[in-house]
Amino acid sequence: MKRDLIKTDVVIVGSGVAGLFAALCIPNTKEVLLITKEKLDECDSFLAQGGVCVLKDISDFKCYYEDTMKAGHYENNPEAVRVMIESSPEIIDTLVKLGVDFDLDKTGNFDYTREGAHRENRILHHKDETGREITETLLAIAMRRKNITFVTRTTMIDFIEKDNTCYGIVCEDEYGEMGAITAKDIILATGGIGGLFKNSTNYAHITGDAFALCLIHGVELQDMNYIQIHPTTLYSKSRGRRFLISESVRGEGAILLNENGERFTDELQPRDVVTNAIVEEMKKFGTDHVYLTLPNMTSEEAKKRFPNIFEACMQEGYDITKDMVPVTPAQHYMMGGIKTDINGRTTMAHLFAVGETACNGVHGKNRLASNSLLESLVFAKRAADVIASDNTKKSGEIPSVDLDSYPPKEEREKNFKDIIMAEIKRKDEAFYDKWCNDED
Repeated sequence: MKRDLIKTDVVIVGSGVAGLFAALCIPNTKEVLLITKEKLDECDSFLAQGGVCVLKDISDFKCYYEDTMKAGHYENNPEAVRVMIESSPEIIDTLVKLGVDFDLDKTGNFDYTREGAHRENRILHHKDETGREITETLLAIAMRRKNITFVTRTTMIDFIEKDNTCYGIVCEDEYGEMGAITAKDIILATGGIGGLFKNSTNYAHITGDAFALCLIHGVELQDMNYIQIHPTTLYSKSRGRRFLISESVRGEGAILLNENGERFTDELQPRDVVTNAIVEEMKKFGTDHVYLTLPNMTSEEAKKRFPNIFEACMQEGYDITKDMVPVTPAQHYMMGGIKTDINGRTTMAHLFAVGETACNGVHGKNRLASNSLLESLVFAKRAADVIASDNTKKSGEIPSVDLDSYPPKEEREKNFKDIIMAEIKRKDEAFYDKWCNDED
């Protein structure tokens, strides 16, 4: 990136479902520049296995609403939950029209499945790679849009801000070259913080940079200690990202066993409850994992329904339908984040946040399974709609940017991490001591 000023209408940071859908929902009369930290497909949306929830019909609204609220310990924002659920049929219809291929049953209708804490089958899926199917479809369409430009391997390192108004961002490319991008509106879709944890299902480069910048610039955050630990990731002694074994496997009948081969919990409880049960069982036996098995399916059935998971387990020497597959909890998802309203607005003017980066309160203290993709899509569209309808002009000149004032990459990354971890510790020292104290 050259050391000069790039001007555009909208800059989006992040190439996952939220960033891509926001870009597609912005009118093609506006120029959109989308930057991403690594390659376009190296985002956590690609890793989402289970599926995407939808309100099948109005009779399920009360049940779906209550399931979401209960999983979130009733700390959810009721308005955000309502908006997400009511918007879901339109969002799914849009995805289908765009070409997303959801699995069908033998009669040709949607093959709804169920996961933990859901009382009804209301989750659409594409085998066990729903996130990849949706993200690849959106990306293919976005790459054909003449008003959308992609810049890869480029990291946001600062906001350009004055008087609580965002004018753009400062970036650094893979060669260490810095530059400034100014825009009328800025959308943050940078994902969570998994890269700061020793064990996480996230890509290592997803390190919560936007959260650190918000703390530096006084943009309000919410519930930064509400971090979901997924109960079942494939156990490994090697370092690196943990392979997630989707909750949909338990939704289809998989059970958890302890060191003695005994079942010890109801596998379809909310994720935090199942995680705590696993932690207690590991303490009891002095181990760092428990076991998962899917006894009610044949190998052929499991390979068809969960091809990605089945193959990953087989590579480690386990047939999930016959063997006890070792699993362990790992950091998975951020329910907190940058505080927004139900249209993605943050507490800084012209700065929006969507997807896992944002916190509009829809998930409360614990996210209900398969609500993440839906939430990203619903509120990304709402943010794009606000941007599309806003014809106001920013007052004042764009603040000057001193590109020589920024510290080297390693120093900056350590500083960002320290800022984020200090905020988590401030909010919840017990959680920090339990899950964050062994981060790299």
